[in-house]
Amino acid sequence: MVDYDSLHDPNAEYTMRELSGETMGVTASRGGDRDVEITDVQTTMIDGNFPWTLVRIYTDSGVVGTGEAYWGAGVPELIERMKPFVVGENPLDIDRLYEHLIQKMSGEGSIEGVTVTAIAGIEIALHDLAGKILDIPAYQLLGGKYRDEVRVYCDCHTADEADPQACADEAERVVEELGYDALKFDLDVPSGLEKDRANRHLRPGEIRHKAEIVEAVTERVKDRADVAFDCHWTFSGGSAKRLAAEIEEYDVWWLEDPVPPENLEVQEEVTKSTITPITVGENRYRVTEERRLIENQAVDIIAPDLPKVGGMRETRKIADVANQYYIPVAMHNVSSPVATMASAHVGAAIPNSLAVEYHSYELGWWDELVEEDVIVDGYIEIPEEPGLGVTLDMDAVEEHMVDGETLFDEA
Repeated sequence: MVDYDSLHDPNAEYTMRELSGETMGVTASRGGDRDVEITDVQTTMIDGNFPWTLVRIYTDSGVVGTGEAYWGAGVPELIERMKPFVVGENPLDIDRLYEHLIQKMSGEGSIEGVTVTAIAGIEIALHDLAGKILDIPAYQLLGGKYRDEVRVYCDCHTADEADPQACADEAERVVEELGYDALKFDLDVPSGLEKDRANRHLRPGEIRHKAEIVEAVTERVKDRADVAFDCHWTFSGGSAKRLAAEIEEYDVWWLEDPVPPENLEVQEEVTKSTITPITVGENRYRVTEERRLIENQAVDIIAPDLPKVGGMRETRKIADVANQYYIPVAMHNVSSPVATMASAHVGAAIPNSLAVEYHSYELGWWDELVEEDVIVDGYIEIPEEPGLGVTLDMDAVEEHMVDGETLFDEA
């Protein structure tokens, strides 16, 4: 394994924005139990329905913080790369440490992408750690709370996702048996009428098929649940506009990611062409990218993914910009209970929170990774315990690790 402590750091030779505590002269005693230093950062990858990377930050006081980075290859290596930049630092300086890592990793991709998500994993763990040191819940670090519980929307699937009635049956089951009043289904499913998988064009029959799914699900649940529909960046601008227009008559909560994320102008045109609410945001990074969607009013609802977009404070910043345009926030989320709870803390702390996604209802052991109940009857009650308020069940973590992974140290 590479020894990252001795790895050459090119940025150290030329950066004028070195934000370490030593360089910034942040050396004053803080008093009480607040004079704490980070001693180690470790990761363990879980083999869930996504490969979740859990992050732990250890301190010389014995207090440990747990976070989670968005799934993906290379994340643990990037976190190991950044460990020398935070060891010896005071974990209470969350904002400075976040900016420090962004700057130190600027030559390695901290504008967007997997480097940002790796930094987010550390940032979430810092919130858990700081909350425990200060004996306050994480939402308090973000300014307090607007609500005691956060609504959860369940991402739903069936054995035959292209069958409108199968989707309607599953929608009813999830509402009646599982207690959710907010759902999401996929629309980028095969209709049997496709001619070319590459050109992003929807033929008229394909649009009718997708409208049939929307009609079947929304008519089945009616006012018992809000229902969104996800397109996963699949369609052309013209096809997206025709699809959005076709489903305007139904009670659609939102239509998500109808076009690829790169071209903001096309996204804006699609959104402004329809009264169907359009939701976008999981494939943008940091407030600098999400800001453009908001300021151009290219979204009706913004959907950042917290451990992907940059962490808890970055998501709070995005929500603050969105609030200036009266845009609600529906957090995309495909995480374990750790980052799901981090999203809930942010959802409690912002005025324009709409819901947080849950993407693992088919995974029988998702809730076993932590000792606490996270989702109850479609809502997450915000913990008042210090930090994130969830405790890893180390036996469950070890049982579900990716093959070849090493369990991080106990708290």
